Amino acid sequence: MRIGVGIVAGENDVVFVLTDGAVHLLDADTDELVDGDEIAKFRATLRGLGVPFHVDAAAVPADPDWNAEGHSVIPVSREQIADLVRTARRCLVF
Repeated sequence: MRIGVGIVAGENDVVFVLTDGAVHLLDADTDELVDGDEIAKFRATLRGLGVPFHVDAAAVPADPDWNAEGHSVIPVSREQIADLVRTARRCLVF
C-alpha cells in the first residue's frame, strides 16, 4: 500500500485491488500486518485523494470491524479484476 500511495502522489491513475488476505488491509486493527502501524495513515491519504479500493467481492469479511472507517469500496468479481489488469498500462502485484 505504501508504494501505491507514492505512485498516486504523482500524475498517475492508480487502481487498488484487494483480493484474498489483502482485504485485511481495511481491518480496524492492522497491528499484526507488515507496516500495520502505518496502514491507517496510508488509508487516510488514499481516502483524502478520493482513491477507492476495488475489493474481490468473494473475499469481503463478515467481520463488523472490517472497513470500520468507511473507505470507498467497489466490490468486483475475479473476472472484473482480470479486466482491470488486462486494460492497465502497468501493474504492480504483491
